[in-house]
Amino acid sequence: MKRTVTALALMFATTVAASSEECPPAPDHTAGVDRIIDEIRKAENELAARELSQQLWEFWTDAPDESAQAVLDRGMTRRNAWDLLGAIEDFDKLIAYCPSYAEGYNQRAFANYLRQNFQAALVDLDRAIELSPNHVAAISGRALTLLGLQRIDEARDALSSALELNPWLSERHLMAPGGPLEPPGQDI
Repeated sequence: MKRTVTALALMFATTVAASSEECPPAPDHTAGVDRIIDEIRKAENELAARELSQQLWEFWTDAPDESAQAVLDRGMTRRNAWDLLGAIEDFDKLIAYCPSYAEGYNQRAFANYLRQNFQAALVDLDRAIELSPNHVAAISGRALTLLGLQRIDEARDALSSALELNPWLSERHLMAPGGPLEPPGQDI
């Protein structure tokens, strides 16, 4: 019981600290992201590209400060445990504290996508991409979200943009012959 009270007090203190101070700017990883994207484009196979893609996540999930990092990590843990409403609550706090940090929007979009709330996900993905134009995961997530909304032409365009950055994305099969985003005129 004492541990639970202490943990709740720490969580409350972290949330209060995050809301009572100003979020610093997110670390600028633009050069690193661009370098990794160039390496992914040159990758010889999907496995090599996937390993490089993990490095992108290290950049994207590098929150502006310890308070933001704690909230992001907790939200991602909750999402992974399928506590989607709890995750969204954490991502809401993160966005309120750090409104210019793209990953808060991307993670909230992912939680909403999993809930099949595609419209809410799309709004957040658009904001994440606005803040981080080469966020391959947000761009491909946008394609999947548009597909969920049955906006096929827009989904195809979004996925094409993501594939320009990472031609090895697993979602590329959606544009293959017979796939739901197969380009028009490609059938036999």
